[in-house]
Amino acid sequence: MNTNFFNQIAELEITGDLQLTISRAVENKLVVSILLQNEQCGDNAKQLIPPLNLRGTAEELDEGFFESIAVPLQTASGLMVNMEAYMKQLENAQKQSAMEKEKTDKEKKAKDEKEKKYKEAMAKADELDNDGKPRDAWMKVPNPNDYPEYAEAIHKRKKELSDKFASPSLFGAEQENV
Repeated sequence: MNTNFFNQIAELEITGDLQLTISRAVENKLVVSILLQNEQCGDNAKQLIPPLNLRGTAEELDEGFFESIAVPLQTASGLMVNMEAYMKQLENAQKQSAMEKEKTDKEKKAKDEKEKKYKEAMAKADELDNDGKPRDAWMKVPNPNDYPEYAEAIHKRKKELSDKFASPSLFGAEQENV
C-alpha cells in the first residue's frame, strides 16, 4: 500500500516540528490533533497557537486530511517565522539603541571634560592676572584652535593680557615732557 503521506507532508513546506496525535473516539471515529512547534521562534506568543483537531472516520480523514491541514499549518508556520524575525529585529534595535546611547554618553563626557579643561585654564589665567603676572596669565590662556567654540573669548582675553605687558619704551621709563 502506497500512501505518499510523507511526500505530502514535505510538500507543505512548513518550518518547525509537526506533532501528530491520533486517538480513537466513539463509533469508529478518529481524532487527529496536529501541533506545529518552532523552537527557533523566541516569542512566547507561539504558545497561544492551539493544535488543529480533526474528527472523522478513517475514510473521511484519508480523503480530506491534507486539504484540511495545509492552509492552517502554513499560516501558523508563517506566523512563527515572522514572530522570530520580529524578535530578532527588536533585539537589534535594542542593541543599536544601547550603542547609540553609549556613544552619545561618551561624546557628552568628552565634551564636558574639554569644557572643564577650558574653564580651569581660564581660571588659572585670571588668577595669575590678579597676582600681577599678565605674561604668565597670557601663557595659560588656551589655544583657540583647541577650543574653536570659545575662539572669540580666547582672542579677547589674550589681547587684554598682552595690553598689560606692552613693550617697554627704549629708555626703560616714560619720558618726561621737557
